Amino acid sequence: MSDRVSTGVPGLDSMTRGGLIPGRVYLVKGSPGTGKTTLAMHFAMAGIANGENVLYVTLEEPSENLRTDMSRLGFNLSNSNLTIIDATPAAERYVLMENFFESFAEGMDKMLTAIKEQFRQRYYHRVILDPITMLKLTTTKELDYRRAFLTFVKTMGHLKTTVLITSELQRTDVEEYLVNGVTKMRMFEIQGKLTRGIRITKFRGSGFDPTVRPYEITDHGIVVYHDRVLTLP
Repeated sequence: MSDRVSTGVPGLDSMTRGGLIPGRVYLVKGSPGTGKTTLAMHFAMAGIANGENVLYVTLEEPSENLRTDMSRLGFNLSNSNLTIIDATPAAERYVLMENFFESFAEGMDKMLTAIKEQFRQRYYHRVILDPITMLKLTTTKELDYRRAFLTFVKTMGHLKTTVLITSELQRTDVEEYLVNGVTKMRMFEIQGKLTRGIRITKFRGSGFDPTVRPYEITDHGIVVYHDRVLTLP
């Protein structure tokens, strides 16, 4: 469908009935090792392949590690349409290519200010925050975080960009309530074998497949088997 935004994973696009609805904010939840960053990179690369500008904010994995790990999966992060911001806690300042800016990793407000500054330089069709966990953990007051997150969602809507956020937290109440779609990635041990399952629990504005579908992380990234059902014990 021409009015949809591909996730870069064909099986997941099938589960969403053609891809994401543009200009909205989506959340991907999962514990470490479920492949959230890989899925986020699929989303970024799908934009690059379509000639779009993509802004990728990494809050946990240093940008150099990200580039190394993703190159092993065949992702080329050197495209000029891709802007990577390193906002990891280890960095006193976040890095945008060769330039340095004031740190904003300690809060949503600074994050939003930094993103809006990037949009003044050029328009980004896709924005990725991976993961938002660090921002939530470093916000001292829950009410402040809720307010800041609501402002973030509204601002992204005004910018008319499609946003993918990842989170490692099991409890993401305010995020799940305010975003337009939620995808959960989980790992299960079935008969002594580690099995991965993906499920869409929310997708405003469209029908979707709510069934838990199996997926694998291969040498070329994530493969979702949208025509199989993951049978849980």
